[in-house]
Amino acid sequence: MSEEKFDRGTALTVFPSDRHEDFMALVLSLIIALLVYVFVV
Repeated sequence: MSEEKFDRGTALTVFPSDRHEDFMALVLSLIIALLVYVFVV
């Protein structure tokens, strides 16, 4: 099997790694959900 590196598809990111980007997206989504909960309920 060939050991090719996975192609991310784009290099336009401000994060050093995919894991960091995913973690920040999770944190941002939780903050948005919390704000929606606070202002709606």
